[in-house]
Amino acid sequence: MAATTSPSDPAAAGPAHLVRFDLAERALHWATAVLFLVLLATAAVLYVAPLSAMVGRRTIVRLVHLWAGLALPLPYLLARLGPWSSALRADVARLGRLDRADRAWVRSLGRGRRAPLGKFHPLQKLNAAFTAGAIPVMLGTGSVMYWFEPFPLAWRTGATFVHDWLALALFAVIVVHVAKAFGDTDALAGMWHGRVSRPWARSHHAAWDAELQALPTRPTSGSQDRSA
Repeated sequence: MAATTSPSDPAAAGPAHLVRFDLAERALHWATAVLFLVLLATAAVLYVAPLSAMVGRRTIVRLVHLWAGLALPLPYLLARLGPWSSALRADVARLGRLDRADRAWVRSLGRGRRAPLGKFHPLQKLNAAFTAGAIPVMLGTGSVMYWFEPFPLAWRTGATFVHDWLALALFAVIVVHVAKAFGDTDALAGMWHGRVSRPWARSHHAAWDAELQALPTRPTSGSQDRSA
């Protein structure tokens, strides 16, 4: 998709596409998505009586749920610790920081005049923080529920309560995330192919686009994002 801008416009100069996510980041996203899908599906079978009766094999479903949960941190560890982790490390730093434009967006709930946003939307940053915090809590409470013998009844009851309600919150967040992704095909393409059109970047993440254009060597559709 070519940028439909005038060559005389200095702000429009640059490649038609920008690299948004490298292969390691995309592999991490999709591996995590698959594991979450397995967890949600097996949890539904375990907790929804009609589904449980229809599927049966409750012991096998429990084991699949357990091992999918235990495997949840592995994609991140592989992506973070390998020699391919530079883009991921930079994006984790971006996700962990709310700048002035992000704070203004949150205060106004997205209404009114907005300052140019960076590579990630404030809601993406909040979603990442919630999910990153929820994963160890789900692992801990799920472990107490499965290997319950050493723990007192109060711990097991509390772990079950936290695990179940946090699972519902994660389900709601994931549904919203998927709906937003399918509502923005350019953003979805960025996670699927790794590249986004420059007009989309200028429209949704103008500060990130400006940052990329200020680099000595601008990333093109076949290059790596040096700022990531």
